[in-house]
Amino acid sequence: MGGKKSTPTPPEDFDKPWRNVDWNGRDRLEADLRDFTIHHAEITHLRILVHGAVDAGKSSFINSANSVFQHRVTDRAGEAASASKSYTKQYKSYRIWDKNDSTLPFIFNDIMGLQDTRTSGIHTGDIINAMLGHVRENHTFNPECPLRDGDPGYINAPTLNDKVHCLVSVVSAQTVPVMYDSVIKSIKDVREKARDLGIPQVLILTHIDECCPLVKENLRKVYFSKKIKEKMYECRDRVGIPMNCIFPVKNYHEESDTNNDTDVLVLLALRKILNSANDYVRDL
Repeated sequence: MGGKKSTPTPPEDFDKPWRNVDWNGRDRLEADLRDFTIHHAEITHLRILVHGAVDAGKSSFINSANSVFQHRVTDRAGEAASASKSYTKQYKSYRIWDKNDSTLPFIFNDIMGLQDTRTSGIHTGDIINAMLGHVRENHTFNPECPLRDGDPGYINAPTLNDKVHCLVSVVSAQTVPVMYDSVIKSIKDVREKARDLGIPQVLILTHIDECCPLVKENLRKVYFSKKIKEKMYECRDRVGIPMNCIFPVKNYHEESDTNNDTDVLVLLALRKILNSANDYVRDL
C-alpha cells in the first residue's frame, strides 16, 4: 500500500539501429566486390590473412565468404565442430570463386589458431612471417619454433603478391571477456607489427547469434542489440581496435542453404576488408 514504486527496468535494446544496413542491398554489395579493381599494377590479388584464437571461427568465416559468392554453403577451409586445439595446422591459401566458376581478385590465408601455451597454437613470429610473405603454401607450423630464413618453408624474397595486404582478427563474441591474457597479448603483438608495417586491420566478431537471443531470433536486430554493442566495446578495449573496424557476423555452420541476412553481414565485413587492403596497396 505505502510501498515505494518499483524502478522501471531499462530497455534492453536500442529503439533505432546504431549502424545503418541496407538489408535489400545484397546483390549490389556482391557485384561491387566481384568487379572491383586492384589499385596496383603489379598485384594480381589482394591477400587477406585471417588469424585469431582456436575455435573463434576463422575457417568458418572464410567458408562463409566463399558461400556468399557461390550462392551455396561451402566448406573448403577445414573446420572443427568444436576444438580445444587448432584444427588448422598448415598455411593455406583460399581463392574465392563466384557461382560462374570465376576467381575473384582476393585470396584468404588461413593459419593455425592462437592458444594459451607455448607448446600448442601458432607462434606469433609465424603470423608476422606470414604478413611479410615469408611462409610457403602448405608449410606446417611448429608452435615452439617460428619459421626461419633457410628453412624449407621460408620464402627468402617474397613478392608483393606473397605479402599480406590486410590483417583480419577473428574473435568469438562468446569468449571475449574470458580470453586468456596470453592470447590477447599475442593478438596485440601481431597488431602492433601490422601497424608498424602500415597493414590495415579489421576485426570480425563471430557467434553473435549464440550470445544474443534477440539476434538469434532475427539477424536484422544486430545493430539494435545492446549485448552485441557491449561485445564490440569489449573487443575494442581488450584488443585495441577501433569500433569502425569491428564487424559482427554470423558464420554458416548448421545451414544447408545460404540466406540474405547472413550474406549481407558477411559482405559488409568483406567490403571493409577489401577497401582497406586496396587503399593500402595503392601506396606501395
